[in-house]
Amino acid sequence: MIIAIDIGNSTIGFGFVKDGRVERVSVIENELDSELVRAKLENFMESVAERYKINKVVICSVVPLTLKKLERRIKKAWGMTPLIIGRDVKIPIENKYRKPRQVGKDRLLCGFAALELYGAPSVVIDLGTAITFDGISAKGEYLGGAIIPGLRLSAQALFEKTALLPRVRIEEPKKVIGRSTEESIQSGIFHGYGALCDGMVDRLGEEMGCHPKVIMTGGHASTMRKFMKHPVHAVDQDLIFKGMALLSS
Repeated sequence: MIIAIDIGNSTIGFGFVKDGRVERVSVIENELDSELVRAKLENFMESVAERYKINKVVICSVVPLTLKKLERRIKKAWGMTPLIIGRDVKIPIENKYRKPRQVGKDRLLCGFAALELYGAPSVVIDLGTAITFDGISAKGEYLGGAIIPGLRLSAQALFEKTALLPRVRIEEPKKVIGRSTEESIQSGIFHGYGALCDGMVDRLGEEMGCHPKVIMTGGHASTMRKFMKHPVHAVDQDLIFKGMALLSS
């Protein structure tokens, strides 16, 4: 069993990968300063040690402080040193960023996994705390892309930075035309981001000089697909875990 860990800004995802298949995914909040979250993590890691024979642990992180804390806990609870993407394991994809080290390892990893599993040229849309769009050329190069605030971040910003707009639940709207403030915000989030995704895919494709496959991943990928008119080649919630497994197997 390989345990692939994705440390994001909001959550930490644990993917349990066996023979290339993601058998289970568990997610906890990325708030290790909270006693409740720390206790939850310790209980989770103890149960994993009792239930599974762990062959390897690999981590992709965009939060350096959480990475340090989790490394220590893994060594203590599971008795092994994890492999860190970018430090111990290099991602074998040509990086065309002007300053290659500026690219988040999660973006490169998802680009690599999309290339290996679905082919190129492609655009990878990752709907997380931030939404990233990444282009993979027909030659298999990571070209770069675009970053925008994610769904929850945008909804939170509306609530915190305006006097009268309420906090809303992230729920699919029934119509484009909202008949209440809550419905209007939900419509703006889902239909607005759906249109944005369509437009970004078209513009990226124009610059790439092709009609790329669209690969979607992240927490809201399955939902957002419904609000896009552009054809989506694949929705793969486990893309980053599969990428880690490919690199560490």
